[in-house]
Amino acid sequence: MAAMHSWNLHRGSLSKSSASTSSILQFNPITVHRSISHSTVVDGSSLRQGSQRFHRGLESVSLTQRCSSVIAKATEGKPWKTKDCRLVLEDGSVWTGHSFGAKGTEIGEVVFNTSLTGYEEIMTDPSYKGQFVAFTCPHIGNVGINFEDGESAKCHLGAIIVRDLSLTVSNYRSRITLDEYCKKQNVIGIAGIDTRSLTKALRDTGCLVGVITTDSSKSVEELVQMAKGWTIVGKDLLSVVSCEEPYEWRTGTDAEWEFAPQAVNLASTTPPFHVVAYDFGIKYNILRRLASYGCRITVVPATYPAAEVLKMNPDGVFFSNGPGDPSAAPYAVDNAKAILGKKPVFGICMGHQILGQAFGGKTFKLKFGHHGGNHPIRYNPTGRVEISAQNHNFAVDPATLPTGVEVTHVNLNDGTCAGMFYKEKKAMTIQYHPESSPGPHDADICFEQFIDMMKAERVAVPV
Repeated sequence: MAAMHSWNLHRGSLSKSSASTSSILQFNPITVHRSISHSTVVDGSSLRQGSQRFHRGLESVSLTQRCSSVIAKATEGKPWKTKDCRLVLEDGSVWTGHSFGAKGTEIGEVVFNTSLTGYEEIMTDPSYKGQFVAFTCPHIGNVGINFEDGESAKCHLGAIIVRDLSLTVSNYRSRITLDEYCKKQNVIGIAGIDTRSLTKALRDTGCLVGVITTDSSKSVEELVQMAKGWTIVGKDLLSVVSCEEPYEWRTGTDAEWEFAPQAVNLASTTPPFHVVAYDFGIKYNILRRLASYGCRITVVPATYPAAEVLKMNPDGVFFSNGPGDPSAAPYAVDNAKAILGKKPVFGICMGHQILGQAFGGKTFKLKFGHHGGNHPIRYNPTGRVEISAQNHNFAVDPATLPTGVEVTHVNLNDGTCAGMFYKEKKAMTIQYHPESSPGPHDADICFEQFIDMMKAERVAVPV
């Protein structure tokens, strides 16, 4: 075993002591000075040599002090945060990182999101209920949280997974850090994960259920069994995230952020349309876009009876986005069936899947879903290509749809059905998010198409 050394500085003397030897190397500048001053002959070379020895001694002292400081820091503890959090997947793989936000143990389906911006909007999207989101963008948290960009009143996802949690927040709109926000929302965060490797694993094997925990007492075997015992398939999460009572919404997109002048012109020259919106986990910016296009919106709970909706005599009915398995919400399908053909209908994301079942079709689970702001969509009637924002794990099987249902939109990544039009039933749907928060604005035209449908059967409703 190598001898342990320590450096000591004592009255201008530099000594090195060893646990295995008692040898001492000393340098005393006072002694040098005295020997020079008492010499019979003093030449320049002697002075220079003494000076050089003196300065070498001081340099050694400075180096020793620095070494001592480093050694002291090392003995006090590691200069980085300890990996105190684990992500354990149902396939038995374990990913370690350091925690931020809340502490505890959560279980959910792990998905990856390819958006480069908008983590606050993603975290507050109710469609992520029951899921963990792994961000492929490696740097998260750099713009903090501002409370204005949220898509609902709170976070609904179970946890977030990031490569690098920004240590610095730099944005004039920021109010608190991502870490502080996660603590307030009781959301577990894990950083320091190789998200590229995790994303490749999910892409190859499909979405996996995982457990994130800061509890070191739980064994890997226990966590794997927890993951294997849970699934999002068959879970009705619409009624979990939905509002409890109907409410009115009339606020459009803020002028600072409005990107569609035609919406402003339409709203200012056309009497308002009354739209009843089923809340399956509706996003604020969907409501804002409808309002910007001149709609007065009544939002109702996911289980609200169709008969009560029709009593309001709205110009149109909207079926929103939402989380979970669409086949686990038969009540929503039944309500849609009762409304189809009586009023113009528009469905987004979960609403698209609910209406697809109401048409007579079936849904199926995608391998790893579509989550991000860069998915290309072709609009079949014209061949127009839109870049869209998406967030869903299920899709409508076009082979099960009845005659009369036109598949209007196709996802160019995998060929799945991304939109439908059922003329006989006065219904249109899209599988993605035209409000694009976050994401591109290419699909905003869908709101205008819904307005055109309501115009065709207009019944004036006073504000």
